[in-house]
Amino acid sequence: MRAKEVNKPRLIKPDEAAYRLGVSTLTIKKWLRTGKIPGVKVGSLWRIDESDLEKFIEERKQKN
Repeated sequence: MRAKEVNKPRLIKPDEAAYRLGVSTLTIKKWLRTGKIPGVKVGSLWRIDESDLEKFIEERKQKN
């Protein structure tokens, strides 16, 4: 029997984050490298926790 998947984080690729934010994939990767947006590196690939991306979006909404 599989363990119950409660609050399992959904990791998304930089291209999906770029699409959602309306910026280029290169911009997302730059933001990941500089820490502007939180992410994790899996081998040589960046991944972003979907909840972190949502927080990033909400913080930007509040600043405007």
